[in-house]
Amino acid sequence: MSFLSETLSRVKPSPTIAVTQKAAELKRAGKDVIGLGAGEPDFDTPDNIKDAAIAAIHAGKTKYTAPDGIQELKEAICAKFKRDNGLDYTPSQVSVGTGGKQILYNALMATLNEGDEVVIPAPYWVSYPDMVLLAGGTPVIAEASLQTNFKLTADQLEAAITDKTKWLIFNSPSNPTGAGYSWDELKELTDVLMRHPHVWVMSDDMYEHLAYDDFKFCTPAQVEPALYDRTLTVNGVSKAYAMTGWRIGYAAGPEKLIGAMRKVQSQSTSNPCSISQWAAVEALNGTQDFLAPNNEKFVRRRNMVVEMLNAAEGIACPTPEGAFYVYPSIAGCIGKTTAAGTKIEDDETFATALLEEHGVAVVFGAAFGLSPNFRVSYATSDENLKEACTRIQTFCAALK
Repeated sequence: MSFLSETLSRVKPSPTIAVTQKAAELKRAGKDVIGLGAGEPDFDTPDNIKDAAIAAIHAGKTKYTAPDGIQELKEAICAKFKRDNGLDYTPSQVSVGTGGKQILYNALMATLNEGDEVVIPAPYWVSYPDMVLLAGGTPVIAEASLQTNFKLTADQLEAAITDKTKWLIFNSPSNPTGAGYSWDELKELTDVLMRHPHVWVMSDDMYEHLAYDDFKFCTPAQVEPALYDRTLTVNGVSKAYAMTGWRIGYAAGPEKLIGAMRKVQSQSTSNPCSISQWAAVEALNGTQDFLAPNNEKFVRRRNMVVEMLNAAEGIACPTPEGAFYVYPSIAGCIGKTTAAGTKIEDDETFATALLEEHGVAVVFGAAFGLSPNFRVSYATSDENLKEACTRIQTFCAALK
């Protein structure tokens, strides 16, 4: 009998973390590597947020807090949902965790039984299916495509739902594609959900403030208020506020669900870092003036990356509405051979050869549930992005 849990055998390590670690190892070994795998802004945390954390330390706010967050942060989260999304919540409907990942995990652990299904649109964030598996559920993958700009259609959602479906995990703007659903596109999906009252919605809104051009962010409970009582709206401070290492995520939803999530958290990690919580209060309540300038930088980077990748032979790269990722197709590269003699059989061999031969680290599409593609994070400097895309063009031009 194996010492390790059978449940653990159902899941795999995060491919995005693995790529980032591999790139770091090669750099330490003296290799010239440009890492485009990490999903975090290269901007520093704003000074007002750092100052709030320092003030909290000096004020002695270094003790345990309530398991799922201090009252002040929950009140700031309620104010944010009202201000930005027109959603009314009370602090008793809010849970704060150690990053958005813990919030999602807590919700799945608190609700899934063996045989329960969770619909996950693909491409998906790499952790969604594995968290469902860890919680004892069954991921049901509903594939979007390049033809729909990687957005799930109402017909696809309808076809994926069964009497065993408990959740739909929804993410817009998306990791890994950056695709964002318009109000009308999301309304088509919520209309389907209204016909299936046993299905709940877990809306991962982590990239809410990273929305570009004319795209306007919206969230399911905002688009269809009748879904309010079966929606968990998830967000956090990691991406927009450049606070990935501070590890604060949060969600709001029905009190019964939030109470169940609190029970899970109280017997696992207990409270998130107290100092990070006070920093998050300032992030949500303080000035938001830095968001627009940061987004301007992301738009400039996005446009450069999309243009340069579309100029690479065999690559097709749509323009995303938000986040800081692009998800180009390499269908035109499959079956060809690199200058070093590697045959490109799939997106994983493409990404491996690109790293080994030209020192560019990207994440292969199979990790996100849709091939043949790869993900580029453009949350790095213009200089790095230009050089990386030039290397990708060179790599593709040499394929035979």
